[in-house]
Amino acid sequence: MSAIDIADYNARWLKAWTDKDVDGLCAFYAPDCVYKDPQTAAGLTGQEALRAYLTGLFAATPPITYTPDEVWPIPGGFCGRWYCEVGGGGGRLRGFDLVILDGDRIALNEVYVHQMPA
Repeated sequence: MSAIDIADYNARWLKAWTDKDVDGLCAFYAPDCVYKDPQTAAGLTGQEALRAYLTGLFAATPPITYTPDEVWPIPGGFCGRWYCEVGGGGGRLRGFDLVILDGDRIALNEVYVHQMPA
């Protein structure tokens, strides 16, 4: 794995989430990536499955703003904590990503999310 600035990488990646930029997000993921979040606990495999999921997700959600909090390097990738403001009275979330990289592309992404108190 080439050395990357994980704070910068994470910030650019979360910006693509905020922008609901499906093409931009998919460019971060490896073609055979595995993605898991609370709605896809069994996981999605492959960039095309992720693209279809994100397209539906973004169409169904109000504006969202992700703010990076902290990142920690781990063997093969990083962990990152973030906050998310959900528009339309959706509240505030705190989340955590486990990211395993293949070069500069995400091979595995597991997302854990918590609703924050009002």
